Amino acid sequence: TDPASSPIANETVGAETYYTEETDGLSKEWAGNVWMNPPYSQPLIRHFCEAVADRYESGEIKAACVLVNNGTETAWFQYMLKHGAAAVCFPRSRVRFLDPSGTPSGAPLQGQAILYFGGDVKAFRATHCDFGPVLHV
Repeated sequence: TDPASSPIANETVGAETYYTEETDGLSKEWAGNVWMNPPYSQPLIRHFCEAVADRYESGEIKAACVLVNNGTETAWFQYMLKHGAAAVCFPRSRVRFLDPSGTPSGAPLQGQAILYFGGDVKAFRATHCDFGPVLHV
């Protein structure tokens, strides 16, 4: 499941179920494994980050990877660390995003982090260590 996506983004992600701004992923049930790159604007980033942590803790989802800015001091980042994140990968380079038409857009203003919620930190580390350091929470 990808609760914050678009048809173009899902060409890369390949989620069986994905929600767009129009279909409002926050109001839908999520299931199984989740990939999420939430909107970075407030208050949406806070709502999506709290939702993934809460849904993991409640057992609604089995595992999740969340790509966000590495705003480690923010309330939403700290919330995920406190409520279920098991590991974090800090990519060595900035992740380039696509605009709504699928064209690569400018470089992000800061680096990113990928937070992992799930029971297999060893597998997460093995699949993400080439991107950057992986820290156990």
